[in-house]
Amino acid sequence: MLVAQERLQQTDDLVALAQRATLAAARRVAAGKVSPVEETKARVAEAAARIELNQARADLVTTRKRLAATWGSTQPRFTQAEGRTEALPTLLSDDALASRLETAPALRRWRHEVERLKAQAELEKAKRIPDMTVSVGAKRAEDLGRNQAIVGLSIPFPVFDRNQGNLLEALRRADKARDELRAAELRLGADATQNQERLKALLADVQTLQQEILPGARSAYDAATKGFELGKFSFLEVLDAQRTFFQARAQYLKSLSDAHRTASELERVLGAITSPSSMMADRP
Repeated sequence: MLVAQERLQQTDDLVALAQRATLAAARRVAAGKVSPVEETKARVAEAAARIELNQARADLVTTRKRLAATWGSTQPRFTQAEGRTEALPTLLSDDALASRLETAPALRRWRHEVERLKAQAELEKAKRIPDMTVSVGAKRAEDLGRNQAIVGLSIPFPVFDRNQGNLLEALRRADKARDELRAAELRLGADATQNQERLKALLADVQTLQQEILPGARSAYDAATKGFELGKFSFLEVLDAQRTFFQARAQYLKSLSDAHRTASELERVLGAITSPSSMMADRP
């Protein structure tokens, strides 16, 4: 949502820049300093910027509706999201990543399942030992003329039934659970490492774009536009600088969006969703 808003703001700025270039071209054509073709090129570039602006508006509307749908609303009751898109996700250290993986809910669930099935197997193993039955009673001894106490002891011999079937099944289930735990550990470890490395690369891209490419592209575009107004550059050079600047800003937004999305995916794998840094603001 924040990235969509930022994209709309940036495309709006780009339209303003394109309008400035069109105005400069029109003035030079009116002064007879350049061919009317230059003004036509400028207007085409401005039209392309307006198309991108319309697309950014449509994308923002779609994003707002999709976000509202996450809490069961058919129509968004907010006008914009508040937050800072330039606030980059934090990259976990290798030790922190390993610690988070160790306590991931998905793995804890499988560990509990392994322990449960292990206890079930121990229970089935205990059933192999038959229970001893003790009975107590009394019997009249006629020859002695009195009653006698009788104590009975019975121990069944498990010749045919030693609970082997149930024990074997319990052991198999426990072994299967251990295998699935190991598979889950490998799968989650691979997913976490993949997202961690992707996030690391994206953060490097965003920082390079922020600190080097965007300032340079903006400076080159401003210089080309001013030089065109003074008759030092052709509009073709202005278009080239404009295209470079537009592409750099689009790449910046894409890398920024991908970085936040990858960080969210990593949190999902680790099983701890952080509270959002932004809140929805209801504005009339």
